Amino acid sequence: MTAKFKRSDGREFDELRPIEAKVGVVPNADGSAMYKSGDTIAIAAVYGPRKMHPQHQQNPSKGQLRCDYNMISFSVSERIRPGKNRRSTEISEITKWALEPVLLLGMYPNQVVDIFIDIIQADAGTRCAGINAASLALAHAGIPMKEMVSSIAVGKLDKTLVTDLTKEEEDYEGGEGPTDIPISMTHDGKITHMQLDGKIGVEQLKDAVDLAKEACEKIYEIQKKALKDAIDMGNGEKK
Repeated sequence: MTAKFKRSDGREFDELRPIEAKVGVVPNADGSAMYKSGDTIAIAAVYGPRKMHPQHQQNPSKGQLRCDYNMISFSVSERIRPGKNRRSTEISEITKWALEPVLLLGMYPNQVVDIFIDIIQADAGTRCAGINAASLALAHAGIPMKEMVSSIAVGKLDKTLVTDLTKEEEDYEGGEGPTDIPISMTHDGKITHMQLDGKIGVEQLKDAVDLAKEACEKIYEIQKKALKDAIDMGNGEKK
């Protein structure tokens, strides 16, 4: 890791892309949020808690979380086939795993909370943007949570760790090739989700987690401000 390293877009190795966040973007949802990181934009809408259907899937001891992640067909330069695929199904489950640990679902037996995440524009980091938007939307919906969840991808370009990869960096083919490490964590640093695509040593992986903690602290402050701004503007209350 070196502070002298410069990236193709001019950012420092630990610098995040410009971030925007806003809640209340889907009026008919119980809670919703937009999270934008660079050119990646995620919209999340929460519905519930509501009675779980079909009935045989109900859990009498606690509520359940269902996540649906979807990349809109026009979200990338080459139009993708609409509908569910293996990748979207996998990321839906990953999103559920990242968020479930902070939710107090024991308060909602036989019920379900549904989260729908649409990526309307994509330039890498879509799963992390979706998790950040979903965490905001859950808070906006008033679902009881122990903590907010923030998510970021740390990558390795040849031998250099960088935070918040672009699509160009994800496709890097120099040296050892790219390594992508999406990480989600709570404000107090508890990791709720981590993946590894590529090669990395143990010590450098520890450095990657440290970079993620620094980045997630910044994201948390932006998430917190988005919720506070909605309340201050009178948009945080449900009609």
